[in-house]
Amino acid sequence: MFEGIREDIQSVFHRDPAARTSLEVLLNYPGLHAVLLHRLAHKLWRLNFKLLARCVSSFSRWLTGIEIHPGATIGRRFFIDHGMGVVIGETAEVGDDVTIYHGVTLGGTTWNKGKRHPTLLNGVVVGAGAKVLGPITISENARVGSNAVVTKDVPAEATVVGIPGRIICKDSDADCAREQQRQAMASKMGFDAYGMTPDMPDPIARSIQNMLDHMHMVDEKINTMNKALQAMGSDCGSSLPKIHDDLFEEEARGDPAVAPTKVD
Repeated sequence: MFEGIREDIQSVFHRDPAARTSLEVLLNYPGLHAVLLHRLAHKLWRLNFKLLARCVSSFSRWLTGIEIHPGATIGRRFFIDHGMGVVIGETAEVGDDVTIYHGVTLGGTTWNKGKRHPTLLNGVVVGAGAKVLGPITISENARVGSNAVVTKDVPAEATVVGIPGRIICKDSDADCAREQQRQAMASKMGFDAYGMTPDMPDPIARSIQNMLDHMHMVDEKINTMNKALQAMGSDCGSSLPKIHDDLFEEEARGDPAVAPTKVD
């Protein structure tokens, strides 16, 4: 038991640079208090002292602002940073070295008995305000962004953002390849797609992305036609003129609606 407490205290030092001494952590970290009280409540729950276990859980919620059902399974070195507003349901399972922040909910999506809360495997990090709902699995070392709403399984090492939660692409993903094509087309046009990421829920950004996808397909078709004509011995003429940035600057100077605005 004391070895487990020592591990929980050390996990705070590993993940919170504001922590200074073991005594300070033991006295002033509500996330640690909630975890220690939950371990007591969970033992009572498993021994079938369910009413007493719920009383300990309720006392913990009153003391810390963190609600962990005594039936939830919590692994080693679990760290709740700040913690206010955290809710963890009865059938939730949390692995080792997991970190969650304030306002996180590990909730259910049904009133039926049985497994209805999520499973977080080892090394998962869940950002502030995120909601992980249903009997889904967040695999090893995955990251859930702040305020995301996740209702589907998340693979290992992935990062999820947005509402509903979307997995940010990896280098091998088709979505990532399309995003690289968009960036190449934007660069070719002299257009800087600043802040346009796949997780951006902006309809204008999505429209521009669709335009870039279409232009990339047109480029590919034209290149294919040129190669076919050259193979037949036909001269396709010179290449298309390059679009220069100064054209956009002249348009901006001539049109007040698109003129750049100086920010002091």
